[in-house]
Amino acid sequence: MKILITGGAGFIGQHLTRFLLERDVSLTILDNFLPQVHGEAGHLPADLAARVRLVRGDVADPIAMQDALQGVERVAHLAAETGTGQSMYEVGRYARTNLEGTAQLFDVLAKTPNRKLDRIVVASSRAIYGEGAYQCESDGLIYPQPRSSAEKQAGSFDPLCPVCMRACTAAATPESAPAQPSSFYGLTKLTQEQMVLLFGQVLRIPSVALRYQNVFGPGQSLQNPYTGILAIFSNLARVGQPIRVFEDGMESRDFVYIDDVVAATATSLLASMEGYHSINVGSGERTTVLAVAEQINAYFGSRSTIQVTGAFREGDIRHGFADLTSARQLLGYHPAWNLREGLQRFLAWAEKSVPSTEGYEHSLAEMRDRGLLRD
Repeated sequence: MKILITGGAGFIGQHLTRFLLERDVSLTILDNFLPQVHGEAGHLPADLAARVRLVRGDVADPIAMQDALQGVERVAHLAAETGTGQSMYEVGRYARTNLEGTAQLFDVLAKTPNRKLDRIVVASSRAIYGEGAYQCESDGLIYPQPRSSAEKQAGSFDPLCPVCMRACTAAATPESAPAQPSSFYGLTKLTQEQMVLLFGQVLRIPSVALRYQNVFGPGQSLQNPYTGILAIFSNLARVGQPIRVFEDGMESRDFVYIDDVVAATATSLLASMEGYHSINVGSGERTTVLAVAEQINAYFGSRSTIQVTGAFREGDIRHGFADLTSARQLLGYHPAWNLREGLQRFLAWAEKSVPSTEGYEHSLAEMRDRGLLRD
């Protein structure tokens, strides 16, 4: 089987590549080696470079996309800009990669009459839900609108039930939840997912959109300050700088280990599957950001102080964790890793690298200057 992985040189892409190479498939990787993601490493690791066909180029470049799709039977479309906060001011850049890049994929496919492609899997995101699902004692399962700046400025961080305006508790978000993205990144992922499912049906190509939660693990970028609080916190903890936690620290996320994400993605690519599906991929559990900061700091000997700042970023959600019912039914997916075990593996890997915090401080200054980080 011939498979194309767009963004295949990235964090998830490299893990997926190694997994698939063990299944004796022929792989093509399309990647532009963006410095923000890859740093100075503008190439594939030697063990992968010798075993895959590499097309060095941008997904929004029609020539590169046409080259990469030659003879391909299945596509894992992972290439994307992924910073929630950065997307709120690098608007054109996020639109070009996430939207135009996906448009080029289907532009080529629509103009290829004898195409062999029979499956597309796109990396979507839980960001499309915005705040996601909550449970209200009187009104049941509800879906709050994005929180206002005024509410957060007043220290009121938890969403209220939109029906009775009372407090509610976070619930597992199913795929049937309404799409209410609170960041431009989330909006681009929603549109990207809709494009894949729409054109999949038009071109009769079975398609799957995997709504990843907060993916982490060895190999993720420790230098990219716009994504991955586990990477950011690990850098700060290793050098003993304060770990500043936004809001009141009780905001929570569904942290899913990379091996579970790869397993779900590979099954979506390789298993016999018809139709057009959106599927959550996560751990099904939520952990507060403060708890994660404490675990990371403790691992490195509690060199840092943890400061709960009350500051907040525009576009951030309060809570989020996935309902995995569809993943179990359609993919046979059951997370094999919990946060504690995955975090130990990630931190042991991160400890071997040189920590850097300059990029993170720069990213905070950028957001503050643009009024997107408020104290």
